[in-house]
Amino acid sequence: QVQLVESGGGLVQPGGSLRLSCAASGITFSSYAMGWYRQAPGKQRDLVAHISSGGNLIYADSVKGRFTISRDNAKETVYLGMNSLKPEDTAVYYCKADYRGQITWWGQGTQVTVSS
Repeated sequence: QVQLVESGGGLVQPGGSLRLSCAASGITFSSYAMGWYRQAPGKQRDLVAHISSGGNLIYADSVKGRFTISRDNAKETVYLGMNSLKPEDTAVYYCKADYRGQITWWGQGTQVTVSS
């Protein structure tokens, strides 16, 4: 049974920081590209950051320089470090595992709210 379990979301003030985690099980984690996506109310789900199985990185322009994606294959976990958070970063953040575009798994999401 495949599971992607996100954690680390919450309420933070503008300018604050959070670190999201996504723990995977049931997949050969090191073979999967991993990504973080987010979806705000009434909007589509968009890519935030991506890390390939080989460690190549992609970031949305809106988060470059503020967010950092990383992975620990031994712990089968992908992380999203988020600094200098803005109200427009408020969304449900989802973890995605992708195997060569052929197999995709999603987590259940974790809420991030940036508000004073």
